[in-house]
Amino acid sequence: MFISIQQAKAQPAIPDTVKTGIYVTSIHDIDFKQKEYTINLWLWMRYKNRDFEFDKYLEVPNAKSVTKLYSTIDSSGGDYFMQMKLQCIMKDNWSILNFPFDRQRLWFSIENSQFDATELVFSRDTLGKNYDPRFTLRGWVIDSFVTSTSVKKYETAFGDPSIDTAHTEYGSYRARISLSRDAGDLFWKMFLGMYISFLITYICFYIHADSIDSRFGLSVGALFAVIGNKYVVEASLPESTTFTLVDLLHGITLLFIIAGVSFSIYSLKLQKQGKLAQGNRFDMIAAQVFLVIYIGLNSWLIWKANQQ
Repeated sequence: MFISIQQAKAQPAIPDTVKTGIYVTSIHDIDFKQKEYTINLWLWMRYKNRDFEFDKYLEVPNAKSVTKLYSTIDSSGGDYFMQMKLQCIMKDNWSILNFPFDRQRLWFSIENSQFDATELVFSRDTLGKNYDPRFTLRGWVIDSFVTSTSVKKYETAFGDPSIDTAHTEYGSYRARISLSRDAGDLFWKMFLGMYISFLITYICFYIHADSIDSRFGLSVGALFAVIGNKYVVEASLPESTTFTLVDLLHGITLLFIIAGVSFSIYSLKLQKQGKLAQGNRFDMIAAQVFLVIYIGLNSWLIWKANQQ
Protein backbone atom coordinates (compact mmCIF):
# COMPACT_ATOMS: atom_id res chain seq x y z
CA MET A 1 0.00 0.00 0.00
CA PHE A 2 2.81 2.40 0.85
CA ILE A 3 4.46 1.82 -2.53
CA SER A 4 1.19 2.43 -4.38
CA ILE A 5 0.70 5.75 -2.60
CA GLN A 6 4.24 6.83 -3.41
CA GLN A 7 3.80 5.89 -7.08
CA ALA A 8 0.53 7.83 -7.23
CA LYS A 9 2.25 10.89 -5.84
CA ALA A 10 5.06 10.57 -8.37
CA GLN A 11 2.71 10.51 -11.37
CA PRO A 12 2.48 13.90 -13.12
CA ALA A 13 -0.87 15.65 -13.16
CA ILE A 14 -2.88 15.35 -16.37
CA PRO A 15 -3.21 18.79 -17.99
CA ASP A 16 -6.61 20.18 -18.89
CA THR A 17 -7.45 20.21 -22.59
CA VAL A 18 -8.69 23.34 -24.35
CA LYS A 19 -10.59 22.53 -27.54
CA THR A 20 -9.81 25.39 -29.92
CA GLY A 21 -11.04 26.51 -33.32
CA ILE A 22 -10.28 29.37 -35.71
CA TYR A 23 -12.10 31.04 -38.60
CA VAL A 24 -10.25 33.68 -40.64
CA THR A 25 -12.41 36.41 -42.17
CA SER A 26 -9.71 38.63 -43.68
CA ILE A 27 -6.01 38.89 -44.43
CA HIS A 28 -4.94 42.30 -45.69
CA ASP A 29 -2.32 45.06 -45.59
CA ILE A 30 0.49 42.68 -46.57
CA ASP A 31 3.61 44.84 -46.29
CA PHE A 32 6.83 43.28 -47.59
CA LYS A 33 8.97 46.23 -46.59
CA GLN A 34 7.82 46.25 -42.96
CA LYS A 35 7.58 42.43 -42.85
CA GLU A 36 4.02 42.39 -41.57
CA TYR A 37 0.40 41.67 -42.42
CA THR A 38 -2.99 42.10 -40.72
CA ILE A 39 -5.36 39.23 -39.99
CA ASN A 40 -8.96 39.32 -38.73
CA LEU A 41 -10.32 36.10 -37.22
CA TRP A 42 -12.77 34.44 -34.89
CA LEU A 43 -11.25 32.30 -32.13
CA TRP A 44 -13.14 30.04 -29.77
CA MET A 45 -12.11 27.77 -26.88
CA ARG A 46 -13.94 25.26 -24.71
CA TYR A 47 -12.41 24.30 -21.32
CA LYS A 48 -13.26 23.38 -17.73
CA ASN A 49 -10.82 25.38 -15.61
CA ARG A 50 -12.25 28.86 -14.97
CA ASP A 51 -8.78 30.13 -14.01
CA PHE A 52 -7.55 29.93 -17.61
CA GLU A 53 -9.21 33.30 -18.35
CA PHE A 54 -8.15 33.58 -21.98
CA ASP A 55 -9.65 37.05 -22.17
CA LYS A 56 -6.77 38.15 -19.89
CA TYR A 57 -4.01 35.61 -20.55
CA LEU A 58 -4.27 34.99 -24.28
CA GLU A 59 -0.87 35.43 -25.94
CA VAL A 60 -0.15 35.61 -29.68
CA PRO A 61 3.65 35.13 -29.74
CA ASN A 62 4.42 36.43 -33.24
CA ALA A 63 2.06 39.42 -33.21
CA LYS A 64 3.12 43.07 -33.19
CA SER A 65 -0.25 44.06 -31.76
CA VAL A 66 -3.51 42.30 -30.83
CA THR A 67 -6.88 44.05 -30.69
CA LYS A 68 -9.90 42.27 -29.21
CA LEU A 69 -12.88 43.44 -31.23
CA TYR A 70 -15.36 41.20 -29.44
CA SER A 71 -15.32 38.71 -26.55
CA THR A 72 -17.96 36.63 -24.79
CA ILE A 73 -17.98 33.66 -22.40
CA ASP A 74 -20.72 31.14 -21.63
CA SER A 75 -20.60 28.73 -18.67
CA SER A 76 -24.19 27.47 -18.78
CA GLY A 77 -23.23 24.05 -20.17
CA GLY A 78 -21.07 23.01 -17.23
CA ASP A 79 -17.83 24.06 -18.88
CA TYR A 80 -16.57 27.36 -20.25
CA PHE A 81 -17.01 28.41 -23.87
CA MET A 82 -15.19 31.58 -24.89
CA GLN A 83 -15.52 33.23 -28.27
CA MET A 84 -13.62 36.30 -29.40
CA LYS A 85 -12.90 38.26 -32.55
CA LEU A 86 -9.32 39.44 -32.98
CA GLN A 87 -7.46 41.79 -35.27
CA CYS A 88 -3.73 41.09 -35.20
CA ILE A 89 -0.82 42.80 -36.93
CA MET A 90 1.56 39.91 -37.45
CA LYS A 91 5.28 39.95 -38.14
CA ASP A 92 6.71 37.54 -40.67
CA ASN A 93 9.88 36.80 -42.60
CA TRP A 94 8.98 36.87 -46.27
CA SER A 95 10.64 34.57 -48.77
CA ILE A 96 11.47 36.78 -51.77
CA LEU A 97 13.86 34.43 -53.58
CA ASN A 98 11.33 33.89 -56.41
CA PHE A 99 9.46 37.20 -56.18
CA PRO A 100 7.01 37.93 -57.79
CA PHE A 101 6.32 34.19 -58.27
CA ASP A 102 6.76 33.62 -54.55
CA ARG A 103 4.93 31.34 -52.17
CA GLN A 104 4.51 32.39 -48.56
CA ARG A 105 3.55 30.66 -45.33
CA LEU A 106 1.74 32.74 -42.73
CA TRP A 107 1.77 31.49 -39.15
CA PHE A 108 -0.68 32.28 -36.39
CA SER A 109 -0.31 30.74 -32.93
CA ILE A 110 -1.74 31.24 -29.45
CA GLU A 111 -0.65 30.30 -25.93
CA ASN A 112 -1.81 30.96 -22.40
CA SER A 113 0.79 33.13 -20.68
CA GLN A 114 -0.04 31.92 -17.14
CA PHE A 115 -0.40 28.14 -17.50
CA ASP A 116 2.30 25.88 -18.88
CA ALA A 117 1.96 22.49 -20.57
CA THR A 118 1.68 20.64 -17.23
CA GLU A 119 -1.66 22.39 -16.69
CA LEU A 120 -2.97 23.25 -20.17
CA VAL A 121 -2.75 21.72 -23.64
CA PHE A 122 -4.75 22.44 -26.78
CA SER A 123 -6.77 20.22 -29.07
CA ARG A 124 -8.23 21.12 -32.47
CA ASP A 125 -11.84 21.75 -33.31
CA THR A 126 -11.97 20.21 -36.79
CA LEU A 127 -15.64 20.78 -37.55
CA GLY A 128 -16.19 23.08 -40.55
CA LYS A 129 -13.79 25.23 -42.49
CA ASN A 130 -11.07 27.51 -41.14
CA TYR A 131 -11.71 30.44 -43.48
CA ASP A 132 -14.56 31.91 -45.47
CA PRO A 133 -14.67 30.18 -48.91
CA ARG A 134 -15.83 33.51 -50.38
CA PHE A 135 -12.82 35.23 -48.87
CA THR A 136 -10.34 36.26 -51.55
CA LEU A 137 -6.98 37.79 -50.84
CA ARG A 138 -6.30 40.19 -53.68
CA GLY A 139 -3.36 39.03 -55.77
CA TRP A 140 -2.96 35.77 -53.84
CA VAL A 141 -4.36 32.24 -53.86
CA ILE A 142 -4.84 30.27 -50.63
CA ASP A 143 -3.30 26.84 -51.32
CA SER A 144 -3.87 25.29 -47.90
CA PHE A 145 -4.96 26.10 -44.36
CA VAL A 146 -3.67 23.69 -41.70
CA THR A 147 -4.18 23.79 -37.93
CA SER A 148 -2.12 21.87 -35.39
CA THR A 149 -1.27 21.69 -31.71
CA SER A 150 2.13 21.33 -30.11
CA VAL A 151 4.17 21.99 -27.00
CA LYS A 152 6.46 24.97 -27.40
CA LYS A 153 9.75 24.85 -25.51
CA TYR A 154 11.41 27.85 -23.87
CA GLU A 155 14.97 27.51 -22.61
CA THR A 156 14.32 29.68 -19.55
CA ALA A 157 12.50 29.44 -16.22
CA PHE A 158 11.15 33.01 -16.53
CA GLY A 159 12.57 33.76 -13.07
CA ASP A 160 10.60 31.00 -11.28
CA PRO A 161 12.84 29.67 -8.44
CA SER A 162 10.76 26.48 -8.13
CA ILE A 163 11.99 25.27 -11.53
CA ASP A 164 15.32 23.48 -11.24
CA THR A 165 16.34 23.73 -14.92
CA ALA A 166 16.10 26.68 -17.29
CA HIS A 167 13.42 24.97 -19.34
CA THR A 168 9.65 25.44 -19.56
CA GLU A 169 7.00 24.21 -21.97
CA TYR A 170 3.70 25.80 -22.99
CA GLY A 171 0.81 24.35 -24.96
CA SER A 172 0.39 25.97 -28.37
CA TYR A 173 -2.34 26.08 -31.01
CA ARG A 174 -1.09 26.94 -34.51
CA ALA A 175 -2.51 27.75 -37.92
CA ARG A 176 -0.44 27.66 -41.11
CA ILE A 177 -1.75 29.44 -44.19
CA SER A 178 0.04 28.68 -47.46
CA LEU A 179 -0.29 31.33 -50.16
CA SER A 180 0.87 31.57 -53.76
CA ARG A 181 0.91 34.84 -55.67
CA ASP A 182 -1.15 35.40 -58.81
CA ALA A 183 1.78 37.20 -60.41
CA GLY A 184 1.01 37.50 -64.12
CA ASP A 185 -0.04 41.17 -64.23
CA LEU A 186 2.35 42.18 -61.43
CA PHE A 187 5.32 40.69 -63.28
CA TRP A 188 4.73 42.76 -66.43
CA LYS A 189 3.98 45.84 -64.38
CA MET A 190 7.36 45.58 -62.64
CA PHE A 191 9.56 44.33 -65.50
CA LEU A 192 8.06 45.89 -68.62
CA GLY A 193 10.51 48.83 -68.43
CA MET A 194 13.45 46.43 -68.20
CA TYR A 195 12.36 44.47 -71.27
CA ILE A 196 11.78 47.66 -73.28
CA SER A 197 15.34 48.69 -72.39
CA PHE A 198 16.61 45.38 -73.71
CA LEU A 199 14.63 45.82 -76.95
CA ILE A 200 16.21 49.24 -77.43
CA THR A 201 19.63 47.58 -77.28
CA TYR A 202 18.43 44.87 -79.65
CA ILE A 203 17.21 47.48 -82.17
CA CYS A 204 20.71 48.97 -82.22
CA PHE A 205 21.88 45.98 -84.30
CA TYR A 206 19.71 47.27 -87.13
CA ILE A 207 21.30 50.73 -87.09
CA HIS A 208 24.21 51.10 -89.53
CA ALA A 209 27.58 50.87 -87.80
CA ASP A 210 28.55 54.29 -89.15
CA SER A 211 25.93 55.82 -86.80
CA ILE A 212 28.00 54.87 -83.80
CA ASP A 213 26.73 57.81 -81.74
CA SER A 214 23.15 56.61 -82.09
CA ARG A 215 24.10 53.07 -81.13
CA PHE A 216 26.05 54.08 -78.06
CA GLY A 217 23.52 56.70 -77.00
CA LEU A 218 20.61 54.25 -77.08
CA SER A 219 22.59 51.51 -75.31
CA VAL A 220 23.77 53.82 -72.52
CA GLY A 221 20.21 55.09 -72.06
CA ALA A 222 18.95 51.51 -71.86
CA LEU A 223 21.65 50.71 -69.30
CA PHE A 224 20.56 53.48 -66.94
CA ALA A 225 16.89 52.62 -67.47
CA VAL A 226 17.50 49.03 -66.27
CA ILE A 227 19.42 50.26 -63.22
CA GLY A 228 16.59 52.66 -62.40
CA ASN A 229 14.00 49.91 -62.81
CA LYS A 230 15.97 47.67 -60.44
CA TYR A 231 16.03 50.33 -57.72
CA VAL A 232 12.28 50.93 -58.09
CA VAL A 233 11.46 47.21 -57.74
CA GLU A 234 13.81 46.68 -54.78
CA ALA A 235 12.35 49.69 -52.96
CA SER A 236 9.20 47.64 -52.26
CA LEU A 237 11.08 44.56 -51.00
CA PRO A 238 12.90 43.77 -47.74
CA GLU A 239 16.67 43.48 -47.83
CA SER A 240 18.09 40.16 -48.98
CA THR A 241 21.62 38.76 -48.78
CA THR A 242 21.00 36.23 -51.57
CA PHE A 243 20.46 36.61 -55.31
CA THR A 244 16.74 36.70 -55.99
CA LEU A 245 14.87 36.34 -59.27
CA VAL A 246 14.71 40.16 -59.42
CA ASP A 247 18.52 40.37 -59.16
CA LEU A 248 19.08 37.66 -61.77
CA LEU A 249 16.72 39.14 -64.37
CA HIS A 250 18.15 42.65 -63.99
CA GLY A 251 21.72 41.32 -63.88
CA ILE A 252 21.28 39.32 -67.08
CA THR A 253 19.75 42.31 -68.83
CA LEU A 254 22.66 44.54 -67.81
CA LEU A 255 25.17 41.98 -69.09
CA PHE A 256 23.36 41.71 -72.41
CA ILE A 257 23.29 45.49 -72.82
CA ILE A 258 27.06 45.61 -72.17
CA ALA A 259 27.48 42.74 -74.65
CA GLY A 260 25.44 44.74 -77.17
CA VAL A 261 27.81 47.68 -76.78
CA SER A 262 30.78 45.34 -77.32
CA PHE A 263 29.21 43.93 -80.49
CA SER A 264 28.64 47.46 -81.77
CA ILE A 265 32.33 48.27 -81.25
CA TYR A 266 33.35 45.14 -83.18
CA SER A 267 30.91 45.94 -85.98
CA LEU A 268 32.31 49.48 -86.23
CA LYS A 269 35.81 48.03 -86.44
CA LEU A 270 34.79 45.89 -89.40
CA GLN A 271 33.23 48.90 -91.09
CA LYS A 272 36.42 50.96 -90.64
CA GLN A 273 38.43 48.13 -92.23
CA GLY A 274 36.21 48.33 -95.32
CA LYS A 275 34.49 45.02 -94.59
CA LEU A 276 31.01 46.44 -95.03
CA ALA A 277 29.26 43.19 -96.04
CA GLN A 278 30.96 41.26 -93.26
CA GLY A 279 29.96 43.88 -90.71
CA ASN A 280 26.30 43.83 -91.81
CA ARG A 281 26.27 40.02 -91.71
CA PHE A 282 27.79 40.06 -88.22
CA ASP A 283 25.07 42.44 -87.02
CA MET A 284 22.26 40.25 -88.36
CA ILE A 285 23.64 37.02 -86.91
CA ALA A 286 24.53 38.64 -83.58
CA ALA A 287 21.03 40.17 -83.31
CA GLN A 288 19.25 36.81 -83.67
CA VAL A 289 21.61 34.93 -81.33
CA PHE A 290 21.39 37.84 -78.86
CA LEU A 291 17.58 37.68 -78.82
CA VAL A 292 17.25 33.89 -78.66
CA ILE A 293 19.71 33.47 -75.77
CA TYR A 294 18.14 36.32 -73.78
CA ILE A 295 14.60 34.98 -74.20
CA GLY A 296 15.80 31.45 -73.38
CA LEU A 297 17.54 32.51 -70.15
CA ASN A 298 14.58 34.59 -68.99
CA SER A 299 12.09 31.84 -69.78
CA TRP A 300 14.17 29.24 -67.92
CA LEU A 301 14.58 31.43 -64.80
CA ILE A 302 10.88 32.31 -64.70
CA TRP A 303 9.86 28.68 -65.22
CA LYS A 304 12.22 27.56 -62.45
CA ALA A 305 10.80 30.18 -60.07
CA ASN A 306 7.26 28.96 -60.80
CA GLN A 307 8.20 25.36 -59.99
CA GLN A 308 9.66 26.07 -56.54
